Amino acid sequence: QVQLVESGGGVVQPGGTLRLSCVVSGFTVGSTIMRWYRQPPGKERELVAAISGPDGIIGYGDSVADRFTVSRDDITNTVYLQMSSLKPEDSATYYCNSQFGHWGQGTQVTVSS
Repeated sequence: QVQLVESGGGVVQPGGTLRLSCVVSGFTVGSTIMRWYRQPPGKERELVAAISGPDGIIGYGDSVADRFTVSRDDITNTVYLQMSSLKPEDSATYYCNSQFGHWGQGTQVTVSS
């Protein structure tokens, strides 16, 4: 059974950091492209970051490229999103996604003073 379970969201002040985790079961994260998306309230879902399993290629959305870092741990089968210098506009529900079309339930991030 495939599961993607995100965690690590919360409330943080502007300029703060958070690390999101996506624990995967049912397939190996190193075998496919894994992505992080986010969706602010009332807005469309936006691609934040992606990491390719087979070749390790990484990409970021323009708004986060110099602040967020995506990585994965093949031993724990987990994908991470390290977020720093957080801004109020980063507030959203963050989702983990696989190239196979699987989605997690999301984790809420709120950046507010």
